[in-house]
Amino acid sequence: MKQAVILGGTGVLGQAMAHRLLGSGWEVRMTGRNASKMPAALRQAGAAFVSSDRRSARDLAHAIGQGADLLVDAACYTAADAELLLPHLGSIGSAVMLSSKAVYVDDDGNHVNSDVAPRFERPVQESQQIMKPSHGNYDSREGYGANKVAAEQVLLDSGHPVTVIRASKVHGAGAVRPREWMFVKRVLDRRPAVFLAGSGAGGDHTTAAVNTAALVQTVAGRPGRRILNSADPDAPTAREIARTVAAYLGHDWEEILLGATDDPGLGAHPWDLTPPLVLDTQASLALGYRPVGTYAETVPAAVDWLLSSPAHQPAGEDPFFTYYTDYAREDAYLAAR
Repeated sequence: MKQAVILGGTGVLGQAMAHRLLGSGWEVRMTGRNASKMPAALRQAGAAFVSSDRRSARDLAHAIGQGADLLVDAACYTAADAELLLPHLGSIGSAVMLSSKAVYVDDDGNHVNSDVAPRFERPVQESQQIMKPSHGNYDSREGYGANKVAAEQVLLDSGHPVTVIRASKVHGAGAVRPREWMFVKRVLDRRPAVFLAGSGAGGDHTTAAVNTAALVQTVAGRPGRRILNSADPDAPTAREIARTVAAYLGHDWEEILLGATDDPGLGAHPWDLTPPLVLDTQASLALGYRPVGTYAETVPAAVDWLLSSPAHQPAGEDPFFTYYTDYAREDAYLAAR
């Protein structure tokens, strides 16, 4: 039986990978600091949970043990994190580091966390210019992508078969910040209208966790030193995302498509990049990877998960979502019409 270790495996990507590998007959060990975050369904499917601090050399050695056919690091954020992994790579058949499209910069040096939004005029390939590596605070807008770059470089320079996977806006069961909630909540609240800035034409490529899981399984069978983008086979705009969620839940609403002269506080959404940011996934497809499905085909799993328990839904005071669901401002706009 093939063995896989998923470091930081209780997140949305780790869960999707564990489900896929278990379904293909793999033995899976998942690490984390909080056993309560381990889904019961994965335990029942045979996954083992190992309590482990990713930044403890001792815990890391215990979690990896004698090695594995596949190691996926879903908790590698800095060069220091990557360096802790180096002594173990010789016992790994294929290693994967989960990175992010946040590393990419446009011709002006702007990235997705910049004060100025980036402009990518064409699908972004893995050879696109990236941020300069940094060793500062990774848990910051400027530090996140730069530290990911530093971690990538440590692993890619190791001489071991490490694949770096750069995902985009991830969706799936188990997401800490399920962006689709801004539309699901509107449906639950029976809102009569959905407001979309930029006429809803903006887009930030979506990535189904199950599609990344399929890519990881492909890489497991073809180890190598490479960088791969991971995104859905389509690239829906915000308007298409809103329509997909509403249609799945059987809800009709008026679309209020806002322009540049409208109130900037109305219609904000997490996918508002113009032109839309699209990742080129040809390199992944060339390896033999085949996506599980399009956004519309895969996002229902995330919606179902959100609706399955109030514990899965963001808290009512979460500022991330209250910003996108300012009903008072919307009602004032509708009344003024």
